[in-house]
Amino acid sequence: MFNQLFLDISAGTIDWSRAQFALTAMYHWLFVPLTLGLAVIMGITETCYYRTKKQFWKDVARFWQKLFGINFAMGVATGIILEFQFGTNWSNYSWFVGDIFGAPLAIEGILAFFMESTFVAVMFFGWNKVSSGFHLASTWLTGLGATISAWWILVANAWMQYPVGCEFNPDTMRNEMVSFVDVALSPFAIDKFCHTVTSSWIVGAVFVVAVSSYYLLKKRETELAKQSLKIAACVGFVASLLAGITGHHSATLVGKVQPMKLAAMEALCKGGESQSLTAIALVNPFKQYDYRSGEELACHVSIPYALSMMATHSMHGFVPGVNDLLDGYVKADGTREPSVAEKIVMGKAAVNALMTYRKAKTEGNQTLAQKMLPVIRANMKYFGYGYVENGDQIVPNIPLCFWSFRIMVGMGSFFVLFFAVLYFFCYRKEVSNARWLLILGICSLPMAYIASEAGWVLAEMGRQPWTIQDMLPTWVAVSDVGASSIATTFFLFLGLFTLLLVVEISILIKQIKKGPEYGK
Repeated sequence: MFNQLFLDISAGTIDWSRAQFALTAMYHWLFVPLTLGLAVIMGITETCYYRTKKQFWKDVARFWQKLFGINFAMGVATGIILEFQFGTNWSNYSWFVGDIFGAPLAIEGILAFFMESTFVAVMFFGWNKVSSGFHLASTWLTGLGATISAWWILVANAWMQYPVGCEFNPDTMRNEMVSFVDVALSPFAIDKFCHTVTSSWIVGAVFVVAVSSYYLLKKRETELAKQSLKIAACVGFVASLLAGITGHHSATLVGKVQPMKLAAMEALCKGGESQSLTAIALVNPFKQYDYRSGEELACHVSIPYALSMMATHSMHGFVPGVNDLLDGYVKADGTREPSVAEKIVMGKAAVNALMTYRKAKTEGNQTLAQKMLPVIRANMKYFGYGYVENGDQIVPNIPLCFWSFRIMVGMGSFFVLFFAVLYFFCYRKEVSNARWLLILGICSLPMAYIASEAGWVLAEMGRQPWTIQDMLPTWVAVSDVGASSIATTFFLFLGLFTLLLVVEISILIKQIKKGPEYGK
């Protein structure tokens, strides 16, 4: 039943399910990074109030908390819809790995979300009702709750990228958790969390810079704007450096456990030792790259040895290309990585052995069932390849990965320079006189969001076609739901999320134009 169900799902259902999840995830991520970033800013401003007891800092803290609250509410609404899709559109996925994937989501809902909900109420309504120390703690705990919430969501996502701490049970047809510690503290989860959170701090800092720059250009709320710019410049500069460091570690991990993603984001057809990192090249963004041709990228500019250094921490390390991964290659430790054709054979062996095992158990043939168990265990690592027909299916969209990576890294590098210049003007010059810098600060806001979304596009599209890396392809994971039903809800969600986004932006603009309320 498990096998036949997978093969009966239409291509339309698969495509619309993927499109709907991508839509929901990308809209949701418009709200999350600002929540995480503003949490740091408002915590710092209220700390300044707690230490100085100056009414000015209280007004500043309340202003940023108000903008935080507007964004926080929208993020909750989209996040709930996102999680429901695992049951509605991805039920085969939920059945296959629900014991593992559900654990961090449950903890996120029970612990982190309740923590946010409790302390956010004190933060907004506790002014002049609780002690200043307790209120400050509530503000920081609200931000901490949001960050912990992100931690458990990212643990779940990291497990999809690098499945560890689990074991397949042929009797229940499910992957079951054998080590919660391995799942929760996998190196992929830790690095993904650090990179995601620090990049979110950049978004929060850029948002504060944009609002403060607007005030200075309008010659109003000048003291609030100048002090907020100083805080944002510090937070943004530190966050940009940390995002770069964690991003480097992420690339190293990707090279180890998701080499096809690394090859795709470099458009690397044929790998080898001492590989250069392509800084820029002419890759058609609308057409899949002809990786079998082995042609050199047009108009490329490369950094010698940088890719090998990034992926292996050695200037002369071996980095496999797309064709190496399709055809098989010898690793640095001397072991051989099988070709995709060989993995397909082993995957089909696992699928067929599993079907035979299930049938034997049903018929009471314990001898045959026990005979199949070693075959299942030996080939289960490549179970997902049993549903792959050819190597082309496991190559992600190379142009999309290639350009997403360069947009993310390029804008990340820009923000390091931008915040360094902003810091210099805030502390060494008169920032209100640097009109060009203030205009650039406003223009940088969409750039921060584009960089953040590009990072997620790379992370998710680079993993394709796998819902779970090497374990479950997307066309095996979806629910058996009519494509027309999913298409209908897709456009309903598109309208709803667009409306929510328009409402949030309009409310934020209204509150920014209104400005802080002094003396309360």
